[in-house]
Amino acid sequence: MPKTFTDLARHALHGPTMGTRWSALFHMPPQFDEKPVATAMAAAMAEVDMQMSTWKPDSDLMRLNAAAPEAWVDLPARLLVVLEAALNIGRTSGGAFDIGVGDAVAAWGFGPGAANETAIRTALSRTRPPAHQVLELDLGLGRARKHAPLMLDLSGIAKGYGVDRLAEVALGFGIPSALTAIDGELCATGLQPDGTAWTVAVERPDPAARAPHAIVALHDAAIATSGDYRHWVAVGDRRLAHTMDPARGGPLAVCPASVTVVAASCMMADAWATALMVRGSVEGAELARKHDLDALFIDRDGDDLRETRVGRLFEPRTNPGHLASSEICAR
Repeated sequence: MPKTFTDLARHALHGPTMGTRWSALFHMPPQFDEKPVATAMAAAMAEVDMQMSTWKPDSDLMRLNAAAPEAWVDLPARLLVVLEAALNIGRTSGGAFDIGVGDAVAAWGFGPGAANETAIRTALSRTRPPAHQVLELDLGLGRARKHAPLMLDLSGIAKGYGVDRLAEVALGFGIPSALTAIDGELCATGLQPDGTAWTVAVERPDPAARAPHAIVALHDAAIATSGDYRHWVAVGDRRLAHTMDPARGGPLAVCPASVTVVAASCMMADAWATALMVRGSVEGAELARKHDLDALFIDRDGDDLRETRVGRLFEPRTNPGHLASSEICAR
């Protein structure tokens, strides 16, 4: 191995996935061949998409959605891992995170089809039990079944899981440290070659521009942000974010501009960012404290932004634009 970090070559891999792009940044000796890594990462992303997409009619998730209530459906192990995590967070968050809102997501035009007024009225009027009450998993036999009609959507957790898979692939190739990402979900494994933590930006919730709001340093931890400023629908003069209110069957009527969560895995950070977005800055902050989460809530206050910080990582610093280094261990 080289004696100093200056002997390492920088590798930046990327590719398409889930309607966006994945990326991986790492440093290895000059003779390291990145091509097998890129191939394996692309295959891992294709697998996640094929198992968990609502945009692919033949995905494993859509097979489960199409199945009749009480019918067991055989599912791949990795999809079951995500479903189990989603149901656990659904219970823990009191239903704030609910993967059973697939009908509402589709009705409002956040799926592969356009918004449909009739479907929207149906979604808004429907009483739906949360997914954690009506979806049963049989992990031993690798299957699942619904006890009531249920349309599942994993858009609040699948990208986070995909980021974790990229990190797993990197470790499998002997890469000790890497920064893997899909959109605003990132996982930082190990340290940078110079021994410092990976630095990532918490984006300012501005639909017109991309600019950093704060900088966070990560070491063996993951970060995810849910916000109202990238994907929305216009209803009259109102802009409604893509995050669904499970109790309402439609987009959140009132919500923070963004919620950022740091956790041990990107799958957990992704799901909890959605759950806290649904709960809002006041109830969400209480929920984050209860479960010892590191979370940053950003609300709009006229033309200004107002922060609510929860957890040691996001405690106020002397320089408010820079946050403490994370010591959360992801492995």
